[in-house]
This record gives sequence, C-alpha cells and structure tokens, in this order.
Amino acid sequence: MSPDSLIAFNIVLAAAIASPGAALLYFIKTCVSAGRAAGIATGAGLGLAASLWTLAALVGLESVFFIFPWGYTALKTAGALYLMWIAVQTWRHATAPLPETTRPHGRAFLSGLMVNAGNPKSMLFAAAVIVLVFPRGLAPGEIALIVTNHLLLEIAFYTLFALLLSGAPARRGYLSAKPLLDRIAAMLLGALGLRLLIER
Repeated sequence: MSPDSLIAFNIVLAAAIASPGAALLYFIKTCVSAGRAAGIATGAGLGLAASLWTLAALVGLESVFFIFPWGYTALKTAGALYLMWIAVQTWRHATAPLPETTRPHGRAFLSGLMVNAGNPKSMLFAAAVIVLVFPRGLAPGEIALIVTNHLLLEIAFYTLFALLLSGAPARRGYLSAKPLLDRIAAMLLGALGLRLLIER
C-alpha cells in the first residue's frame, strides 16, 4: 500500500462524509437541536460504525476475491455505477433544502452508531472505494492503519463541524453554501466512479 492510496482514500472519504445523506442530516439536526456535546458524541458513533464497515469490507472482500476471482471485476463495475448514481442524485438535489429529521433519543453516541450501522450506503461506499484505491493482499497492519485512519478522519470531521455549527451565523453560512458543496462532492464522486468503470 502506497501513501498515495491512503491520500486518495481520505480525499474521497472526506467528500463522502460532507455530502448530504442519512448520517450527515442526522448529525446536523442533533447539533442544532441538542447542542455541541451531543453533536460530537453522535459524530463519534457515526464514525465508529463507518470504520467498522470499512473493516468488514477489507477483511471480507479479500476472501471473496480469492474464491471467486471474477468477483473483483463485478464489484468494480457495480461500485462504479453506484458511485455515479450517488453523484447524479447529489447534483440533482444540490439546491433542495435539508429535510427535517427526528429529534435524537437516548445516548447520542449510540444513536449515531445505530444510524450508520443500519445504513447500507456506508457498506457499499466502503467496498467500492476500497476496490479502487487499495491493492489486493493487504497485510493485517495495513488494514489496521486504514481502519484507524478512517475512524480518526470521521471523528475529526464531525468534531470540527459540531464546533462550527454551534453558532447561528455558521449554520446559516453552511445552508447558503450547500449547493456549491453538494456539486463539488458530486463531481468528486462522479470522477471516481468513471475512473473505476474504465480502469483495467
């Protein structure tokens, strides 16, 4: 595994975290309705669940590819189409307002954990990106590094975002910049999907 692979993974992961989805919408609503501390705790739960999906993808995919070599090409194609579909949907809804989400109940960390644990997007995204940016046959230490890196990036993003969203001006600024942020994320995801589709 080269440093370039980890950098590429982080760039795409950051774009994916910032793109509107169940996790980000739930996180923003938690910050707005329950405050900074609850937002940080929710983000930690979201990040742990997402990093565990990455671990499952890294460990499970290698076994599948060993038994079914054609599965690698099949997953690359499916992952490319899925990422391009996400890009189109993100672009289409760039100007749409954020929908209302339900007020969090119980412990914020567990709430965040459950949101991403039951989110198939996290699993599919992890599988698609991993196939593209990382070589096959990763060592256990490399897998541990990727998963730890994923967890730390998620926690850093959500903690920073919770701090930024703690004030009303920042919240208004985010909402006004949402169309641009969504379209940047859509272009990054679409480019990744296209590369995955045409790369041999």
